[in-house]
Amino acid sequence: MRGTRGRAYGKPGLSKIGADWEERMYAITIEELAQRVGSVRVSEWVEVTQTMIDRFAEATGDHQFIHVDPEAAKSTPFGGTIAHGFLTLSLMPMLAEKIDQPVVQGMKMGVNYGGNKVRFLTPVRSGSRVRGHFKLLSLQEKRPGQWQQTNEFTVEIEGEEKPALIAEWISQIFV
Repeated sequence: MRGTRGRAYGKPGLSKIGADWEERMYAITIEELAQRVGSVRVSEWVEVTQTMIDRFAEATGDHQFIHVDPEAAKSTPFGGTIAHGFLTLSLMPMLAEKIDQPVVQGMKMGVNYGGNKVRFLTPVRSGSRVRGHFKLLSLQEKRPGQWQQTNEFTVEIEGEEKPALIAEWISQIFV
C-alpha cells in the first residue's frame, strides 16, 4: 500500500498494517491510557520462517551458520537453524500491530525512544511460532503534549517454557 504507511484515517503517525487493522483499533484519551498501567496485551501468533531469517542475515550481514545453513546447524544443540536474537527483537513492531490496541485521541505521532534490559533467553528455531506480550509499565508526561510510555515486551515461543526474550520498550506519544 504505497503512500499509506504512517497514515490511517488521515492522521500522521498511525500505520495501517494488515487488512483487519481498523477492526482492532479504538480511541481512548491519554488519561484513559494512564489508567491501563499494569495491563497486558497479547498478539496473534507469527511464524518465524527460514526465509525471514535469511532476509535478516542479508540485511545485517550476519551469516553465521546457525542462522543460514540448515544442514550444518543440524549438528548444533538446537538441531537446526535459529533466528538471530536481534531478528526476534525486531519483531516488536509487527507483533504490536497484531494486538487489540487503542489509538490515543489527538495523537499526532508516536516514535521509538529506546529499550532497556534486553535479554535473549531461548533461541527461536526456524519454523517456530511466536507471539508478543506487552505490559504497560508506565506512562509519564515529559512536557505538555509529549508522553513517554514504557512497556515490558516478552516474546513467547509456542510450546516452550521460557520466553525467547524480555525487554523494556520505550516510546513517546505526541498529542
